[in-house]
Amino acid sequence: MDYTGKVLVTDDVHPVLFQLLESAGYQCEYRPEIHTNEVNQIIAEYTGIIINSKITVDKVILDKAVQLKFVGRLGSGLEIIDLDYARQKGVAVYNSPEGNRNAVAEHALGMLLALANNFLTSDREVRQKIWQREANRGFEIMGRTMAIIGFGNTGSAFATKLAGMGMNVLAYDKYKRHYTYHHPHVEAADMSVIFREADMVSLHLPLTNETKHLVNKDFLKKFNKPIIIINTSRGAVVNTADLIEALESGKVQGACLDVFENEKPDTFNTIENNLYDKLYQFDNVILSPHIAGWTRESKQRLAEVLAEKILRR
Repeated sequence: MDYTGKVLVTDDVHPVLFQLLESAGYQCEYRPEIHTNEVNQIIAEYTGIIINSKITVDKVILDKAVQLKFVGRLGSGLEIIDLDYARQKGVAVYNSPEGNRNAVAEHALGMLLALANNFLTSDREVRQKIWQREANRGFEIMGRTMAIIGFGNTGSAFATKLAGMGMNVLAYDKYKRHYTYHHPHVEAADMSVIFREADMVSLHLPLTNETKHLVNKDFLKKFNKPIIIINTSRGAVVNTADLIEALESGKVQGACLDVFENEKPDTFNTIENNLYDKLYQFDNVILSPHIAGWTRESKQRLAEVLAEKILRR
């Protein structure tokens, strides 16, 4: 395999990526400040491009990328790459979900425990010299039923974290078979069982036409019990307005959200400003800025996994 040629790296990445690719013969050009318009102007020079989330590899870029052999995605989501057109062009696409699956799983568990034990509220109150033990009495997750929707890299890693928590764990994945084979504590279940038994739902799904707004008013109405929603996947899997309505009614008892429909607050329109202002008022909602897979360790693993896949092509 010919490992010569220039590779454009458009986002912050661990240096191990450059070490691995350059030792194989690639010339890496690191341009973390580059934007789409500039990529369009120079992409014809490159054999490969490595992106995170800033650059969308669409038909325009692919048509201009006359030497392109591969696109590397640091992380999991491939919705920012036109996969069908890349395939037509003979451009290989690689991602590295294995690199941050543990980080996402730990983050999801941490958010759940913070919610269950009122960590954020009680921390804020103690700092203000407010001492309310009874008002901050939490609940235990042992004995409750967690439903994991999407049992790929992060869903299965989250299931592993729950193995010692004494929970009943259900899993649903529309596109996999025998997916709980290596997880004896997890029961594969259809959605009817999840709607009937779940106390909590953790989402581990890509964003596709099928999954966009999967969690909406109709979806939430199907649960027999009030539930907690955990979303560390893609923001648009959840209809934010419908989630807020369910939080107000008590149909959803709490939410842990690392991802959002719009993750650029400086671009909020009036409707979005009002919507997120409402969401931010709930004490039973834990929020973080899309950092579930964003650890020091995962930064290195993401780069290593992606480089290894590129060099195996």
